[in-house]
Amino acid sequence: MFENKTEQQAKEEILKMVEEYCNTYHNQKKAFQEGDRIPYASRVYDSAEMVNLVDSSLEFWLTAGRYTAQFEKAFAEYLGVRYCSLVNSGSSANLNAFMALTSPLLGERQVKPGDEMITVAAGFPTTVTPAIQYGVVPVFVDVTIPQYNIDVTQLEAALSDKTKVVMAAHTLGNPFDLSAVKTFCDKHNLWLIEDNCDALGSKYVIDGEEKFTGTIGDIGTSSFYPPHHMTMGEGGAVYTNDPLLNKCIRSMRDWGRDCVCASGQDNLCGHRFDKQYGELPLGYDHKYVYSHFGYNLKATDMQAAVGCAQIVKFPKFVERRRENFDRLKAGLAGTEGKLILPVPCENSRPSWFGFLITCKEGVDRNKVVQYVENHGVQTRMLFAGNLTKHPCFDQMRATGEGYRIVGELTNTDRIMNDTFWVGVYPGMTDEMIDYMAKTIKEAVDQ
Repeated sequence: MFENKTEQQAKEEILKMVEEYCNTYHNQKKAFQEGDRIPYASRVYDSAEMVNLVDSSLEFWLTAGRYTAQFEKAFAEYLGVRYCSLVNSGSSANLNAFMALTSPLLGERQVKPGDEMITVAAGFPTTVTPAIQYGVVPVFVDVTIPQYNIDVTQLEAALSDKTKVVMAAHTLGNPFDLSAVKTFCDKHNLWLIEDNCDALGSKYVIDGEEKFTGTIGDIGTSSFYPPHHMTMGEGGAVYTNDPLLNKCIRSMRDWGRDCVCASGQDNLCGHRFDKQYGELPLGYDHKYVYSHFGYNLKATDMQAAVGCAQIVKFPKFVERRRENFDRLKAGLAGTEGKLILPVPCENSRPSWFGFLITCKEGVDRNKVVQYVENHGVQTRMLFAGNLTKHPCFDQMRATGEGYRIVGELTNTDRIMNDTFWVGVYPGMTDEMIDYMAKTIKEAVDQ
């Protein structure tokens, strides 16, 4: 088949066939009909992602390579940050971000076991997991409804002489009150990690300037799991404007090593064999010097290749999510007596991940959800609901040690009992949105 062809010609022929294959078998969309299943999220892609994926696989580099470097550069430019590190998942991004703060390079601001981290229980567990596993005590405060974000009026009550960091997520694309949280962190010299995994593309006005969420705190994280704002299948990113934090992030991601050479690269600094590190022999190979107890959290170049195609489409994804959210909210007009509909945070422009709904007194969430599901609309809970109620907290709950709760998690428990959400992903059509609104109205009125 490839006789008398150069490798480049053969590759171009393969990639042309991949494009045709994708256009023939993957991008044939049929019109929505009532009864069709409407997932809460789905991948939105075309032949560009598949061609990139195969192009990367033909190179067979497999680990981080040219597509990784290309994506990190493009993603940082989109967000307007100096540094971006691609990792293998959003959960790894949170792990990487938190563990970077445990670096001895940070001096007095180093986070150590026994320190405390202010966060919320109404969210996804991997926002909190790294702290618990490291021995840092999570301090849980309540959230607000209908923004579903950290209640900033409880921050001062949560503060202790052990507090070192605030880590919270922008819930389903709705930014938390960054102005209040950032002011609190600056006042008390605390680190701020923005878990931006569900909010990529959201914006917030702070000090008169509109910025992307994830870029206002010290470190931001993103997830590229298939349901998220853009996808690589699996994948995530950690980003910052601080060169020292970036050094800690890269080291923790790459086995904890001191060397900054990329995979396959040697002696970038020109001092591979002439330095003294720790109590190692003088001139010990810098590629195998470890300044942190790190991990291997890198993504593959095939994942990055998909991301390079997705980031080009991403701004349109964000606009479509906003359009779908607005259409669904308009379609649910008149239900306010029975449902609490979501409200964006003041001074924000969300890139909505989903549409949160809380049932008012007298409306049974389980009945509503079962009706909606039985009529083809997929629903989700707000992740853990109240994380401290889950089996993973059984031992800590029994001893009363390992975490603190400030006040009563009233709204958190309300969310656990009364809240659900549906999707607004960019692949949804107007017909799908209208059907969801009709179905939710029927469910409430049954």
